[in-house]
Amino acid sequence: MSQIRSVYEFNSAIVRQPSTSVVHGLRAHNRSGPTYEGVKDEHDAYIAAMRKAGVEVTILPSLESFPDSMFVEDPALVFTGGAILLRPGTPSRVDETSKIAPTLRQMFDTVLELPPPGQADGGDVMYTPRGFLIGLSGRTDKAGAEALFSCIEQLGGKAQIAETPKGVLHFKTASSLLDDETVISTAALENAAVFKGFRQIIVPEGEEPAANVLRVNDIVMVSADYPRTIEMLEKASYKLVPLKTAEIEKIDAGLSCMSLRWYGDRK
Repeated sequence: MSQIRSVYEFNSAIVRQPSTSVVHGLRAHNRSGPTYEGVKDEHDAYIAAMRKAGVEVTILPSLESFPDSMFVEDPALVFTGGAILLRPGTPSRVDETSKIAPTLRQMFDTVLELPPPGQADGGDVMYTPRGFLIGLSGRTDKAGAEALFSCIEQLGGKAQIAETPKGVLHFKTASSLLDDETVISTAALENAAVFKGFRQIIVPEGEEPAANVLRVNDIVMVSADYPRTIEMLEKASYKLVPLKTAEIEKIDAGLSCMSLRWYGDRK
């Protein structure tokens, strides 16, 4: 019998180097963009933290034609049982799926494709011990969520559909898994029905981006720019790895979207 592993126990990850075009990445508000050097520094620190946590990281080359392509979690989902190629919910990112597909087909025996006409971003999908939560958002519509629901079932998983708060890019922009029984979220998702049975930690007002943390094995990656959230999580006895996210936040990104993570057999 195979060992039962936590949904946040990983030994493998895929990342993609940022392109110089990342300075033109998508953003909801008309604000100044990041610098390539700043994004690269944050990305390098992220890779180093992954490796220190015991994860073998595959680094894909940058794609200059796709400014947002370093955010590899949106065009695909991966887990031990296989991978799912998604259809990102913004036109400029749709073709990113075909760019990452060959790598996933090489690494996974089973790779499913989200059937048309729906759209879904991986940033709207949270993997919990109770199954997947798929958030409806401006990037993930009902048809896409239902199609993804079916793909997850084909791979032996289960899912339920949730609502992403209005004005929030992705479901995981506003919520993340901390451990098997705990989620962290913004006040907009406090007492959300999909979190029934979980303990909830609510980020302080004004630190809403800090709700996007990333649990990897025994550590929690958290944005270094939100001290009240860090203090709260330290008091809750989590082992934190603070990482700078100021540059990627300028293009509406967070920690979880920069990698695809899974536990794979190493032969």
